Amino acid sequence: MRPAEALALAGDRLGAWRGAVVHAQGWRRVALAFTAGALSNLAMAPFFLAPVLFLTLPVLVWLIDGTAGSERGTRAGLLAAAGAGWWFGFGYFLFGLFWIGEAFLVEADTFGWMLPFAVTLMPAGLALFWAGAAAAARAFWRPGFARVIVLALALGACEWLRGHILTGFPWNVLGYALTWPLVMMQSAGLVGIYGLTLLAVPVFAAPLVMAADVGPGDGRRRAGLRALLVTAGPVVLLAAYGGVRLATAPSDPVEGVAIRVVQPSVPQREKWQADKQAAIFQDHLTLSRTGPAGAPDDLAGVTHVVWPEAAMPFLPLERPEALAAIGDMLPEGVHLLTGALRREAAEDGAGEARGHPFRAFNSLMVFDSAGALAGLYDKTHLVPFGEYLPWQATLEAIGLEQLTRMRGGFTEGVTPRPALDVPGLPPVGGLICYEAIFPGVGQKSADRPGLLLNVTNDGWFGNTTGPHQHFHQARVRAVEEGLPLIRAANNGISAMIDASGRVVARLGLNARGTFDAALPRAHGRPPYAAWGDIIFLVLGLLLAAKLAASAKRVRR
Repeated sequence: MRPAEALALAGDRLGAWRGAVVHAQGWRRVALAFTAGALSNLAMAPFFLAPVLFLTLPVLVWLIDGTAGSERGTRAGLLAAAGAGWWFGFGYFLFGLFWIGEAFLVEADTFGWMLPFAVTLMPAGLALFWAGAAAAARAFWRPGFARVIVLALALGACEWLRGHILTGFPWNVLGYALTWPLVMMQSAGLVGIYGLTLLAVPVFAAPLVMAADVGPGDGRRRAGLRALLVTAGPVVLLAAYGGVRLATAPSDPVEGVAIRVVQPSVPQREKWQADKQAAIFQDHLTLSRTGPAGAPDDLAGVTHVVWPEAAMPFLPLERPEALAAIGDMLPEGVHLLTGALRREAAEDGAGEARGHPFRAFNSLMVFDSAGALAGLYDKTHLVPFGEYLPWQATLEAIGLEQLTRMRGGFTEGVTPRPALDVPGLPPVGGLICYEAIFPGVGQKSADRPGLLLNVTNDGWFGNTTGPHQHFHQARVRAVEEGLPLIRAANNGISAMIDASGRVVARLGLNARGTFDAALPRAHGRPPYAAWGDIIFLVLGLLLAAKLAASAKRVRR
């Protein structure tokens, strides 16, 4: 078959496929949207199969095309588009967040009944953002490539809202599809993850959408070339930026710093059992004195030890014997950085009035070689239903409690986020657990840190995709800020990550042990670290201006 004939045949089949999607009704329409959304998860960690979006995003465009039988702004058309967006988003979030259900099985006798609601209601709620994006795009739908830009603007805006409304949950924002491999990850430091979302929609949707819009002949070939330019142009530019940044990044480590990261891999079901507290604490002490090869070395040559989130299953500041044991473990001048829980008396008796005389904090603590507290950061971005309940007092009164079972819930730390001053280290920006999924770390800090430290406990989520996605998003934060990142996780994935997102040292999921690593140097501040989401806004305005100019030319 001649190339021209093959191209014509492929174009005919593509046109038939588009027609089938556009004219799908009832359960077929629902199945197409749901399946396309579910398959889109393959673009995320740990699969990184971004090319799947070349197939799935055009389906969303064509489903919205199918609502265009009436005038653009009619209620029926908007509702139909919202329905398509919701089913697409529901499939995307249901298969992307199924691992949340693992947390409800840790204490299945208490929380197991909530599992079906958690794994369906949360995706259903998040899918409303995609429903809103599809409806907003439908309101401004245009023929040709313009409608892809309309969808990019609508989806980019709604993904930004998803990261901010009701404390925000920007997990697996679509822009992460453009952060693999490493050379592409550098683009997060240029435009941020929301800016990448604006680019991802035209990059992945354009080829099939533009090719299916034209009939056979030279028009189809020209459409294919334009689609190739739309897709390859941004990718080549971002890859070129990434290549330059990787080539010019400093490679020498910070002098005089040797980090030991401890990953104890404590099963979450045992973490808070009273009869296991002493053994878990002792295991942290023993591992800290053990080198990566498994031989005891009493921390020879190590300057800083890092434990994961809530490493000690008790309140260490109220256990003098635990502080003494930490002091005995640490050689002179060595410091321990660890996640830990603490509490303090509620101010003005407000806590007593509601039956909780204390305020609890999920903290990052620094201890010196005397076992004394030398630094403190309290988590500022708490997990809804995990660390606190909305309407805490009311829901506790009817017998509900958050997964951590801390009566009264946790209290937020102060904002903007203060940096920890640790001897021997640059200013440390603390990121406890899922604080690492929120872009703009530097914008939310009192001063720019020189190092990011993410302590977490992904033991809640078992051997699923969740810990891998959490780890990848933490790597992207390092690139966005141009800062090295130390990650200590209870059961993995722990790592030392340089300011370009390279993994210098690592302990995999469910591994038990330690690793030692030098501290990579920080880079110069990338554009996103300096300007934050202003870059996203400017990029959106440029796309909107391009869209308006195109519409003006069509009218003429």
